[in-house]
This record gives sequence, C-alpha cells and structure tokens, in this order.
Amino acid sequence: MAELNENNLRSIVANFHAIEERMADPQITADNKRLTELSRERARIIGAAELAQEWLSLREQIADCEKGWQSEKDSEMKAELGAELKSLKERFAQLSETLQLELIPKDADAGKNVYVEIRAGTGGDEAGLFVRDLFRMYTRYLDAEGIRYEIQDLSETGVGGFKEAILLVTGDRAYDVMHLEAGTHRVQRIPTTEANGRIHTSAVTVAVIPEADEDEISINPNDLRIDVFRSSGAGGQHVNKTESAVRITHLPTGIVVGCQEEKSQIKNRAKAMKALMSKLVEKQRSESAEKYATEKKAQVGSGDRSEKIRTYNFPQNRVTDHRINFSTHNLDQVMEGKLDGVIDALLLAEREAKMQAGEKAKALT
Repeated sequence: MAELNENNLRSIVANFHAIEERMADPQITADNKRLTELSRERARIIGAAELAQEWLSLREQIADCEKGWQSEKDSEMKAELGAELKSLKERFAQLSETLQLELIPKDADAGKNVYVEIRAGTGGDEAGLFVRDLFRMYTRYLDAEGIRYEIQDLSETGVGGFKEAILLVTGDRAYDVMHLEAGTHRVQRIPTTEANGRIHTSAVTVAVIPEADEDEISINPNDLRIDVFRSSGAGGQHVNKTESAVRITHLPTGIVVGCQEEKSQIKNRAKAMKALMSKLVEKQRSESAEKYATEKKAQVGSGDRSEKIRTYNFPQNRVTDHRINFSTHNLDQVMEGKLDGVIDALLLAEREAKMQAGEKAKALT
C-alpha cells in the first residue's frame, strides 16, 4: 500500500470541519438544495476525516513516546515506555491500513437515498414467498441499523407472497449498505406444499436505484399517463375505499412506477414522480455509456435461477455470496435481519478491489 501523506490528511480534516461550519450557517440551513449537497459531501468524507484525525493524533503520541524512551535512564521505566511504544505502533499500523481503505474514492451516488425493488423471478408461488422473506429480512436489518425507509409499493400474490416490494431507503448510509444487494438471489428450500420433501429452487431479483436530484432531469407532463385506483395492500381503513393509489407510466420509455402507501393521492403521486425521475436518471446514465441493456441485465438479470449473486440454502442453513466466495451457516439469523456479516464482507472486498485497481492504474502511469 502507498504511504499516507500527512498534509493530505490534514486537508481532509480541515475540509470536514469547514463543511460542518457551513452547514451551521443560517443561510445554508435555509437553502435545502445546498444543505443536501453539503450533507452528502459530509457523509462521503466523515469516515476518512475521523480516521485521519485519529491517525494524526496517534502519530504525535508515538513521537512523544519515542522521545521519552530515548531520553529515559531508568531501565524499568524505559522497558515500560518500550512496551507502550510497541503497542502504539501496532495500533498505528492497523489504523493506517483501515484509513487507506477508507480513502478509496467513493461512488458518485454515495450518501444518496436508494430505491430497493424486490421482484419475483422464476419459481412461481415460491418466488413470491421469497420476495416477502427478503422484504422482511431487509426491513429488519435496516431497523437494527437505525436506517430509515419508506414502503413505496407492495403487490401481493394470492398465497401470502409479493409479486414485488419497493422500499425507499433514506439517509447517509442508504447507498453504502444496499448498493451491493443488486442482482439475482436464489433460494433453495422445501415448500410447505411439497409432499415428497423435494428441494425447490426459485429466484428473486433485486434492483437498487439511487434517488434522483430534482435538477438531474426534466419530465414533459405530456409524456405521462397517470392512473389512480383503490389501494389493494395492507394499509388500514382507507384501503379499497378511496382512489388514493397512483400509477404513472412514462410513455416514451414504458417505465411504470406506482405508490399506494399514503392515504393521500397527492402524496402518492409525489412519491411516484420521485421514483420515476430516479429510474429515468439511471437509464439516462447507462445509455450515455452505451451499455444500458447489458448493465440492466448484469444488475438484475432475467430472474433465471442460473443467474445468481447469492444463494440461500435452507436445508444447509447456508448463505453463499458467489461474487466473493463468502459462505456463512447462519441463514436462520440472516433471514431475521442479521445481514451485517454479509454486507461487511462485500464492502471490504469492494474496497480492496478498488485499491488494487488504483494501484494498478498508478503503476501504468
């Protein structure tokens, strides 16, 4: 790994403090757009800034300890200082490695809210039941992590599952913890209706779409078809009594979004429009790179069992993420929302891959 630069680290810390000062400025707090931009920038660098501050402080402690050790005449005290110096240097080496990983440039969408869309793939009713199970797994994980989310839309099957479930996950950590969940999730288990005890395999797709900023795209109202209907999911007394649910179709692209979780048609429409903007921005970004079709297939695939990023094997109580060859035999706990071990392993692998790519690029220049 490359050596850390003290001046660069001091600049990171100074920039972080400057951002926090600007966020406290009344003129900034009154400007929602600017405040959001600063909040996202703060979220992108807070980890590096805190580690950099600790690194600088620890280095000073090591320097002071070395001076004391060199000047100390008493053998017993010198031995104590030597042991302390060794401990400080070990902590410093570990911290340096952690900081180097944290300094890897973040994705442009880091700090953004994200839509998480879970849809049934192959497998019939079992796929729909697993959509429900993944929805429950993610919401329990987010609850445990203190990450807020809103249920955007639920489409139920007739056997207790979901055809699709859409969440809007919000806050500084939303993108970080969810973006690597995109892909095909395969489940292997014995259905309750299976008389012969045979294991069935089904698949569910997960798409993760960063929420668009209002100034990222302009939508022509004439390009929209807006339908209202009665809410069909769980939601209390308003269900099936008022036409509060909204479905918006973007005619040029065929993209369809919906929201039925609010009692107010106006609120559902606003949420659906926000979701549509995000999908259009994602599509626009991909098309500008001339690989929209392949990227979409890479993210969610066709929902076929053979296209998988992760397998949930119930008979073996095993979860395997095939991208990093990571397996854990606590599927029962994972399905209860204890997903942090899987997500942490993915994030670490992603950071290490980015660091290796960065070092390779430097070597070529």
